[in-house]
Amino acid sequence: MAFIVLNKKKLKHNYQFLNKLFKKHKIEWAIVTKLLCGNKAYLKELIDLGVKQICDSRVANLKVIKEIDSSIETIYIKPPSKLGVKNIIKYADISINTEFETIKLLNEEAKQMNKTHKIMIMIEMGELREGVLWDEFIDFYESVFNLSNIEVVGIGTNLTCLYGVLPNQDKLIQLSLYEQLIEAKFNKNIPYVSGGSSVTIPLAAKNLLPIGVNHFRVGETLFLGTDVYNDSTIRNMEHNVFQFFSEIIELSEKPMVPNGELGTNVEGIEYNFSEEDIGKSSFRAILDIGLLDVEEKHLEPIDSNIEIAGSSSDMIVLDLGKNPNNYKVGDLVEFSLNYMGTLSVLNSKYIEKRIQ
Repeated sequence: MAFIVLNKKKLKHNYQFLNKLFKKHKIEWAIVTKLLCGNKAYLKELIDLGVKQICDSRVANLKVIKEIDSSIETIYIKPPSKLGVKNIIKYADISINTEFETIKLLNEEAKQMNKTHKIMIMIEMGELREGVLWDEFIDFYESVFNLSNIEVVGIGTNLTCLYGVLPNQDKLIQLSLYEQLIEAKFNKNIPYVSGGSSVTIPLAAKNLLPIGVNHFRVGETLFLGTDVYNDSTIRNMEHNVFQFFSEIIELSEKPMVPNGELGTNVEGIEYNFSEEDIGKSSFRAILDIGLLDVEEKHLEPIDSNIEIAGSSSDMIVLDLGKNPNNYKVGDLVEFSLNYMGTLSVLNSKYIEKRIQ
């Protein structure tokens, strides 16, 4: 049996660490919960910390959040699909947007529900994911301001997620200037300049964040303690809020080199083996997880004596060498997970989710 454990104490520590940092710099922040994949027990633990604003990219997860606590302000953090407009208005207090035709549909649906829907408009700042182009954003805002049931509460940008474009002072100052231009031209108040995410945290910690940026959307650093900007970890944060374990279901001493004509495996990979390993053997353990749950490249055994030999859809094979720690069938092997590994495991319905 494989399972993942959420450590409540470590999660609380990371939340308080970041909350203190953001308060110091007078920044509001929202928790991005897409990593939790709508797990109700995990979301409740998070909400119990005192979170007031939560972001997610799946409407189904926003629905779960509202079921737990309807007072939580929910933000849908990707441009809505036209087919999903009704549920966006129903479960998201705020949505990020880049398409005027979709915003018009949101406006009409908000009218039907007798609501005012809040939006943040995302600006393209070089990452080439979602965002209105800089030479179009004035006209874009003007059109949106004419809609009766839409309230513009923010301007934002996304960086790093697609091509790894890093935030810097110049880009974030530019975003702040865009907000000032909109406010001056249309005599409007735009509360949020949402230019911050996990990757921007080191700028805030080093007092390099432009004053105008006042809103962050944070997920990875809260849960993994990562310094995304420098591809490292943040000192004094917990890095293993989640712990992942898988059970050994077979363990035998076997040859190190397969016997037979080699083609490609289930992933289409063709393996090559050293002739020096012919005739040698090592202990190999099979785990009760596979590619259906998580790709091996996102896993790292805590025990440095263990190497991942390969994987198939339902099983991962470990090379234990001479098995110096005397593993046996039924023992648990612990792994650390990167962001994508944690996301995969939490999204797998075959992995048990625990809390301690």
